[in-house]
Amino acid sequence: MCTLQATTSSTSNSNFDELRWVINIRRSLDEELEEEIDVPVCIFNVPKTLMSTDPESYTPQLVALGPYHYWRPELYEMERYKLAAAKRTQKLLQCLKFHTLVDQLVKFEPRIRASYHKYLDFNGETLAWMMAIDASFLLEFLQIYALKEGKSLSRVSSRMSHLVDYAGRKSAHNSILRDIVMLENQIPLFVLRKVLEVQYSSLESADDMLLSMLRGLCQELSPYKMIENLPKIDISKCAHVLDFLYDMIVPKVAEPCETNEAEDHKEALEHKEGDSADPNYVKQLLSKVWNLLSKIRRGLLRLIKAVPLSRRLRFMLKLPWKILSNLPGFSILKQPIEYLFFSQDKEEEKPENSSGLNKPPLAEEIAIPSVADLSKSGVRFLTTNDSISTIIFDVKTVTLYLPTVNLDINTEVVLRNLVAYEASKTSGPLVFTRYTELMNGIIDTEEDVKLLRERGIILNHLKCDEEAAELWNGMSKSIRLTKVPFIDKVIEDINRYHNCRWNVKARNFFKQYVYGSWKFLTLLAAIMLLILMTFQAFCSVYSCFRILRIQTSE
Repeated sequence: MCTLQATTSSTSNSNFDELRWVINIRRSLDEELEEEIDVPVCIFNVPKTLMSTDPESYTPQLVALGPYHYWRPELYEMERYKLAAAKRTQKLLQCLKFHTLVDQLVKFEPRIRASYHKYLDFNGETLAWMMAIDASFLLEFLQIYALKEGKSLSRVSSRMSHLVDYAGRKSAHNSILRDIVMLENQIPLFVLRKVLEVQYSSLESADDMLLSMLRGLCQELSPYKMIENLPKIDISKCAHVLDFLYDMIVPKVAEPCETNEAEDHKEALEHKEGDSADPNYVKQLLSKVWNLLSKIRRGLLRLIKAVPLSRRLRFMLKLPWKILSNLPGFSILKQPIEYLFFSQDKEEEKPENSSGLNKPPLAEEIAIPSVADLSKSGVRFLTTNDSISTIIFDVKTVTLYLPTVNLDINTEVVLRNLVAYEASKTSGPLVFTRYTELMNGIIDTEEDVKLLRERGIILNHLKCDEEAAELWNGMSKSIRLTKVPFIDKVIEDINRYHNCRWNVKARNFFKQYVYGSWKFLTLLAAIMLLILMTFQAFCSVYSCFRILRIQTSE
């Protein structure tokens, strides 16, 4: 009975048209049987774990592009600007009418539907009109970046003059920029190519114009300094605007040779430093002497450690400690003493394969000291005007190299949607996600942002350093744990260097076993009290002054 009521209520509350659903399913099956479509899904819904952290960063606030947010009432006021852009496009089509462009897009309906992860519940003509109008608006907005590239285009229409700003100083302009890069607000790039192809004489000239638009957009939105030699990207292989931005920013990491790639990055950077340095024979001599002394020191330590490694001596040395550590009072001292004196020996006893470069990371492996703590332990920070593939920790000079990142009002939306797109698209290592986890790990407070800003790694155009710290600390959610060898090697090397410092070990010892352990302090107080009471009882029975020959002035 309850099931029947639930079924009846759900049927009455929904506007589900069964006949229309059957017709759509039959038509889509027939179309796929007639023409096999090998188009991968490229426009996804943002995962709920990411959407829950900051919905505004993933939901368009001013303009809807594509079908996901098209019918939201709060975005309707932009429809008149879209229609104005469509009329302007119709003038550029010369002898053709706008509906001719729509008719051509209807032929690509199966390909358009295949690009979206979500089921699109409207007919093909509606979808074609939606794509044509949105593509006209998007191209008119993007043309200002082609103008910056030196392309000759007609000026922006007067109706959009208060929205579009060549200098990017208007709030509406930045709102449109943020909406353009949102994962759920994308339209397939081949639709833009088709609209430009109708306007221009050939597909090659249309692709050239679209490439200049997207490059200008990337230079505007990319948080990183675009390198002089921009990566060559085939526009025909890009899925949408966000995919183009991802390919421009994120380096491609080959899964089979991930470890070798990290070593190549390090060697390339060291070779670059060696070439840029002036030849100095004194420095080379001192370096060789230092390496020789280091080898001698390591040899002496190994020799000293090799003496008690025999079974008899090892047993004789460990037997008293085992007996003492099993006593009720000394069992509490066992863990801190082993941490302070034997932690390094335990690390050396681990096999080489225990580093786990090929294993999925655990949650605690993401932990890394903050910038302030690393600076106190002697780590230097230098910037690289390149992509995130140049992140490296030079153990010899104790220097962490990080790319320069520019933070403004659009950066958080760009970073979050790049992470969401990478998590939805990529089956291999999540390179950009791992980079955000690294920055989230080393930045805890505004002091960390200040140190990186002073070294030119962060160019902060936000209100304050605290806001920049909140930006990175807010990006703590990820879809799945991933392993990116060249970034994980940096994290591993930094943790190894930082944890082996004696001042760090002493600070961690006091924090863990003194300040944070009331049992340890209680034991010490009880032992001291017991010693004093024993001494007092002894002195009350025996004359301590006579035994110790202490003269009292009476």
